[in-house]
Order: sequence, then C-alpha cells, then structure tokens
Amino acid sequence: MSAAIVYSHTPTDGFHTQTSTLQEATEKLIRSHIPPGGTSQVELQKRYHFEFLLRNLRQGFPERYTSQDASQPWLIYWTLHGFSLLGAGLDDLTKKRTIETLLALQHPEGGFAGGPGQAAHLLPTYAAVCAFAIVGRPGPGGGWESIDRQKMYKFFMSLKQPDGSFLVSHHGEVDVRGIYCLLVVATLLNLLTPELLAGVPDFLATCQTYEGGFGNASFPGWAFEADDPESEKPSNASFDPTAPRPPLGEAHGGYTFCATASWVILQSYIEHYYARPDVSSATSLPIRPEINTRGLLRWCTQMQGLPIELGGFRGRTNKLVDGCYSWWVGGCVVLVEALLGVGVLHDSPTEGQGGEEEGHKAWDDVDDSLFDRKALQEYILCAGQHPAGGLRDKPPKH
Repeated sequence: MSAAIVYSHTPTDGFHTQTSTLQEATEKLIRSHIPPGGTSQVELQKRYHFEFLLRNLRQGFPERYTSQDASQPWLIYWTLHGFSLLGAGLDDLTKKRTIETLLALQHPEGGFAGGPGQAAHLLPTYAAVCAFAIVGRPGPGGGWESIDRQKMYKFFMSLKQPDGSFLVSHHGEVDVRGIYCLLVVATLLNLLTPELLAGVPDFLATCQTYEGGFGNASFPGWAFEADDPESEKPSNASFDPTAPRPPLGEAHGGYTFCATASWVILQSYIEHYYARPDVSSATSLPIRPEINTRGLLRWCTQMQGLPIELGGFRGRTNKLVDGCYSWWVGGCVVLVEALLGVGVLHDSPTEGQGGEEEGHKAWDDVDDSLFDRKALQEYILCAGQHPAGGLRDKPPKH
C-alpha cells in the first residue's frame, strides 16, 4: 500500500444519516494517519507499549479506571499478557505480589471475583486463572496449586442450566462469553467432564444468527410454550431441546469469537458423545448439533473494512471499525479456517522444510489466509497505536 492509492469512501444511497456521517468522518480521520510515504515503514512501537504497561504496573492506573473496580483480574491479566507477548520477563517480586493479589480475589465458595468481597463471576475467573498461568508455578507459594479446583467445579455446576448454558454468576445472565471463559478454565485446570459439558454444543448452535455470526445467547426453550391450565407444573418446569431457539440479539464480534472458540474446544467431546445425523435413529446417542461454518466464515470476512478503513475489523454489520475486533473477529477467522481445514495454519512451512531463512521467506511470500492480514496490520500500526504507547480503538480515543 502506498500514498498514491486512491481511497474510495464507503458507498451510500445519497441519504445522509447520523450513521453515514459518522462513517465518513471516521474514514477521513483514519486516512489522515497514513504516513506521507505510505505504510511500508510503519512498525510496532514495542518500547512505547512496554513503557505504557510498566507505568500502569508501577504507578497504578489513571483515575478513570475506578469504573473497572469489578474487573481487577482483567487489568492484571491484560498487563501481564502484554508483557508476555513483548517478550518481557517478570521479576520474582512482581510474580509474588500478583499471586497474593489474585488469591485474595478467590471466592470462598469457588471461582474468582472481580474485586475483594465481590461475588464470583465466570469472566474474572477466566482472567485470574490465565494470569496464574503466566506468573504461577507448581509447588508451595507458586499460586497454581492454591486454586481450589473442587470448589471451582462446584461453582461451575451451580451455574449450569437445563438447556446446557451457564449463568455468568449466581443471579446473573446467560452469555456465550461466560461459556468460553468456563471452558478455558476447565481445560487449564483439567475439570472437563461429560457432566459439565452436557448440552453445551446444543446451546451454542442455537446462538448462531441468520448472518452467520453469533449472538450472546438464545431464547430459553420454555419462552414460547403456552401454559397448560390442566398441568400442575408451570410450562417452564421442563425443557424441550427440539423446540426452535431463536438467538438473542444480533451477531457480534466478541460473542462470535467466544462461541467459535468454545466450539473448537468442544470438538473432542462432540466426536465422542454425539451421533452423526446420518446414523440410524436406533442409536442411544443424541443427534450431533451443527453450526453453519461457511456462513460463519462469510460473516467474519465481511466484517473487515475497506482500504479507506485500513483493513480494520468492525464488530457488527454497519458499525465503525475498532481496534479490539482485530482480535475478536480476526482471531475468529483463524479458528474457522482450522474447522474448515484451510488457511495459513495448513499451508505455512513446517520444520525440516529448508533452513530458517528459507522458511521465513516462504511464510512472507505465501499468504493463504481468508482475510487480508497485511491490511489488518496496517490498521493496527497506523490507527491502533497511541503515540504515547498502548493500543486504542482508533484515533483520537485513549
């Protein structure tokens, strides 16, 4: 890509709305961040990003982060994970302080809370356990063995619903993000059991929308049942898995990634505990649920912006591109490629195919990914990097 390229605006029908006006303004703003010489010399400013993370770790977060009081494990995990991706090691004191802080957030009845004295929740549980995976170690004082796995499993089962879904917390809502967090934690802690996973694939399949992406949940099976005046039990006392289950909400990048990643994690369970649709009806196994994988891929790739948007991803149809969806949607494309058996995961050079230099050259020259990886890099590097370090949605946001 070079500065000589003519960037075309997103087509409109000539009728200006608040949405189309904001889209046009965003395109102009993003284009203004393309360097005069083009994007070929733009690099990831690792030093600035390292200093941004280090400031937050040593000095604490700015005052506006008080709104994240219920997300303390997330702030810890994001910071530590950033260091890990940048190849920065952590000193023993930082690891010790992190382990002590996280253990203080472990709920006495299982799981982790977003802050001291708060209720356990699947999302901060995921963040806390992932942070332990970075700073923890086996043995006394290592943190990893201080995670109460027995109580964790009981906490998970207490959130399980008859249709295979999970509440994100006691008295909370059902959300596929919570399912993904639960499955990752259960995988890391070796807590996956048929009891825990029963019905989960069936529920996830009902969350796929007509667009191909996934919404946050689906309507409960009893939502459309008529009350039977002759029955002594309310209509929601039983669950019919064959009843139609419309998804709740529109397809969204965060929900789609979490649902797809959960589907990938569940592949082994699906293979062992479900019968394929073409088998005899005499089998005792439930019929295997299916998702529209090609429709999912189509939705993901259509979320990538035009060249004037520098190839960033949006999270929903007709929304603005946003740096965070580089992960939620861009990462989801790679998962779908794996499910379909296509893409760079199956075509990149492997060990033993020539020397290291030859392997790097082949990787650079061949890109069979199903989205424009180079364009996404350019969005992150030109629009996503903050001049003072750290990454953002897009300019002029923090």
